[in-house]
Amino acid sequence: MLLNITDVVSIGLEVAYAISILFGLVIISQNRSPSKTLAYLLLFFALPIAGIIIYFVFGENFRKKKLYKKKFIRDKASFERYTSYLARLSEHIIRTHAEQLKGSEQLIRLVLSDTGLPLSLNNEVQLLINGEEKFQEMFQELEKAKHHIHIEYYIFANGLIINKLIDLLVKKSQEGVSVKIIYDDFGTDLKMRHFRNLKKHGIVMLPFYRILFPIVSNRHNYRDHRKMIIIDGRVAFTGGINISDRYDNTITINDLYWRDTHLKITGDAVKQLQYLFFINWGFCADEDLPVTQDYFPDIPELGTNQMVQLIHSGPDSNRASIMMSYFAAITLARDYVYITTPYFIPNESLLTALKTAALGKVDVRLLVPGVSDSRIVNAAAQSYYEELLEAGVKIYLYEKGFIHAKTMVADHCLSIVGSANMDIRSFDLNFELNATVYDEKIHDQLKEAFIKDIGDSREIILTEWAQRSKVKKMGESCCRLVSAIL
Repeated sequence: MLLNITDVVSIGLEVAYAISILFGLVIISQNRSPSKTLAYLLLFFALPIAGIIIYFVFGENFRKKKLYKKKFIRDKASFERYTSYLARLSEHIIRTHAEQLKGSEQLIRLVLSDTGLPLSLNNEVQLLINGEEKFQEMFQELEKAKHHIHIEYYIFANGLIINKLIDLLVKKSQEGVSVKIIYDDFGTDLKMRHFRNLKKHGIVMLPFYRILFPIVSNRHNYRDHRKMIIIDGRVAFTGGINISDRYDNTITINDLYWRDTHLKITGDAVKQLQYLFFINWGFCADEDLPVTQDYFPDIPELGTNQMVQLIHSGPDSNRASIMMSYFAAITLARDYVYITTPYFIPNESLLTALKTAALGKVDVRLLVPGVSDSRIVNAAAQSYYEELLEAGVKIYLYEKGFIHAKTMVADHCLSIVGSANMDIRSFDLNFELNATVYDEKIHDQLKEAFIKDIGDSREIILTEWAQRSKVKKMGESCCRLVSAIL
């Protein structure tokens, strides 16, 4: 007996729902956050077929999960060999600089316990505003390279900056400098001639987990979002600025002002950045670089004593280290905490921390883009504004251009600059890197930059914000509902 179309559709739906139930059980067994679990369960049962497809695009990738678990085991063994004495060094710095670090001891110990990365003292830090300052300093330091240049970036974009960088790297390679590059295979889209030119001159450029089938790949997740350059183990750059023309506002083809922040670090903290590059190079190249004096040189006393502690996290971490550091910094603040982020989708912990701090009369300010490059993410972010405003958080929309900086400045000496957005993707899915600086000079400069940015922004007023239409509020709520899986 032949089945009619109604029977076929009915059987198809029954099979789809049965598969959705199985996937739902898998999601529940993973002990994810309740919001993410409920979001996926709702998706599975509202759209059983489409939901499963979306899960494979944006959710788990079991092969990668297994791969990164192996990476974590390998990294952990290397890390324990390299950092066995660093905890004692951090405690010594805390004791000898107790007054300057007052109120931050818990955050420092949290990061040390969670990531193993220590607090270092012998550093000189320079705050770099926008690509105009970053690229000038970067090219000057690259010109001075004698032994090696290590580069790891999310985005290498075609344009004037990459052309100048490749020309300089080829020159340094011809001078005998070793050049190694890690690029993210999703974020980077360079012309093939650039790859051929680098390879021709002995420069090794490797992808961080190559995407073989972009159309069907779960390519949005598990990306290397870090930005760092290490030169001769002595000088490093890290922060939010990628290798792209859009970050340099002096390049005339740019029609949008791009606001971002980066750091130049000289001193002992460079050893930690070098170590992190070694780990990822071992993962990408399946080879370990030698831990020698050339890569980890002794740094003479600089006399500046700007304390730096790095924070890294990713799918290979046991915990959301950067999220926990943000949470600790907010809850430990006593006077003020100023945050800049281009993408704002906090989890419940950070949302509660922000509201609790503001209700406790801490001056909490949040600077976000007035116009975002993602309408869904922007709408999801807006769904949080009203409850934050009601708690006393001040929210500003940047209107001069697009603000891409990821920074935090709190109380008298705490500054954070890095690659991590204040959203779930940065906390759970991407490899990220932040630098925490304990220094009054850098703190004052970053605070001044924040105040200047507020001058180019519009403050959201609660009474006005509460009057937006019910349709807009409903749209924001719907985007918030799926924000856990964006």
